[in-house]
Amino acid sequence: MNTKLHAICDSQGRPMDLFVTAGQISDYIGAPALLSGLPNGKWLLGDRGYDADWLREALKDKGIRA
Repeated sequence: MNTKLHAICDSQGRPMDLFVTAGQISDYIGAPALLSGLPNGKWLLGDRGYDADWLREALKDKGIRA
């Protein structure tokens, strides 16, 4: 059994919020858990595993560009 650590980090790479999932779970499963905790920002840089239309729309609704 392995795990994945999903994190929201600031522009300096410092973690602001964390979420742990099982390692075999797709990356974008961790995104909904962290979405509500996103700080105000203009951009979100994420791994391609987080690339989903619903996530891009949710970011757009918050005024954040992927």
